[in-house]
Amino acid sequence: MVVFESRIIVLMQPLLPKATTGMLGVAAWLALAPATAVAQEAGTNAPRWSVVPRVSVTERFTDNVSLSSTGKKSELVTTVRPGISIRSNAGRLKGNFDYSLNQIMYARGSSARQSQNALNSALSLEAVDGFAFVDFSGTISQQSVSAFGTQSTDGSSLNGNSTETSTFRLSPYLKGNFAGIADYEVRYGWTNSNSDAANTSDIRTTDASINLSGAVRGGPLGWSAGWSSQDVKYSLGRSIQSDRLNGALTYAFNPQVSGSLLVSRESNNYTSAAKQTYGSAGLGLNWRLSDRTTIAAQIENRSFGQSHNISISHRTARTAWRFSDVRDVANSPAQSGVTTLGSLSDLLFSQFSSLEPDPLKRAELVSRFMQDNGLSADTQVISNFLTSTVSLQRRQEASFALLGVRDTITFIMNRGSNSSLGTFVTAVDDLSTNTVVHQSGFSMLYAHRLTPDMSMNVLVSRQSTSGNGGASGTTLRALDFSVSSRLGRNMSASVGARRVFFDSATNPYTETALTGNLNVQF
Repeated sequence: MVVFESRIIVLMQPLLPKATTGMLGVAAWLALAPATAVAQEAGTNAPRWSVVPRVSVTERFTDNVSLSSTGKKSELVTTVRPGISIRSNAGRLKGNFDYSLNQIMYARGSSARQSQNALNSALSLEAVDGFAFVDFSGTISQQSVSAFGTQSTDGSSLNGNSTETSTFRLSPYLKGNFAGIADYEVRYGWTNSNSDAANTSDIRTTDASINLSGAVRGGPLGWSAGWSSQDVKYSLGRSIQSDRLNGALTYAFNPQVSGSLLVSRESNNYTSAAKQTYGSAGLGLNWRLSDRTTIAAQIENRSFGQSHNISISHRTARTAWRFSDVRDVANSPAQSGVTTLGSLSDLLFSQFSSLEPDPLKRAELVSRFMQDNGLSADTQVISNFLTSTVSLQRRQEASFALLGVRDTITFIMNRGSNSSLGTFVTAVDDLSTNTVVHQSGFSMLYAHRLTPDMSMNVLVSRQSTSGNGGASGTTLRALDFSVSSRLGRNMSASVGARRVFFDSATNPYTETALTGNLNVQF
């Protein structure tokens, strides 16, 4: 079984970019290398490993395959998706690895056959018991190049403003306790981000950090100290370096409330050709009203102005509520784009954070929820856009989820702004032509279980973009309706309809599409 699954990546190599193939190889090794040892562990019948190959076929009839405002062209689009899903919930390796290769064919010849990769992976390997670990994460998806270009909700549409992007991160680290005095973590990381678009930067990031924390004689006073360093290389711009020393004193007023005093000294070249050194200070608050309700806030004066991170979460037996407000610098691929949301799986991953804080377990929860309700992980809800320099971001997000026995409702609303901090950038992107880019939107999903094997889903979304560089704003509105059903133990099918409205001064369009999907697991 392990040999068979590992060969899938090998067979796909001719269709994959060289860098992507290499990082997928690392992920496959992390996912499959410990399989034999885990399978041989005795004393439990609990599920530890799940390796599920699959293939799905989607037929989509659209009245506007090129998303045109004038020359609409109908098309029948066939998408064949061979893929594999690997999950582990125990042993040395925990996490998920989900990959598919999408082959897209156009019956009326609107385009030649296209190949698109889709990856969502988060793995954590415990190399040495309680001491040495390796984290790996990887994503491959379709993203908008510009927030002001044509936006779409389906990757098989012919859209020149859409490109394939990949981000991979490998991070080994050590953690433990030093002589009963302090907990420590020493971490190193590599992050690579690539895009198929010619006018956007590929980004290479290396970072290192050392963090210590402890308590004074086991009393209410705690402390922490840390050092971090980061080097970000943009292929179409200059490198960004930053180093930071920080410390904090935390006092627990009672078991529910604690406050922190923060101090730091940082050196960076965000806004200058050479690195400059700055001092900063701030305050933090953690208030645990109950096991179900928490409030956390942190505010600091940084070299680029005030930064803050505020979060409020509340959950009940059937609901989850969450609000967050973050203002900070973004200089790594994982932070690029105004919003953290893109696909439907991204949206649910964010919303379920109140239900499951652990990111590995949450990814499994999202995957199981989407599979049970016949939802496609590739559905685009709120589009990101690509940037080629360090930027200052403000993100606000409010979400609500109701998880009933037969009905599920999720709602998320977000607002964000993005402005460039970098200089000497040769790439022409949204932040080089606009002082600030604003984005806002919402998405609502209603899923209803008609029978134990049949579900109905309605997805409504809206996103608006505006700037101050002369480019006209855009608004994308979409309505999706689908019904899915299990046809057997390893087979499911769905049919659906979608209506899209895109408002833009340069290329407004409408689209109506009908879809049918058959998915088989082996």
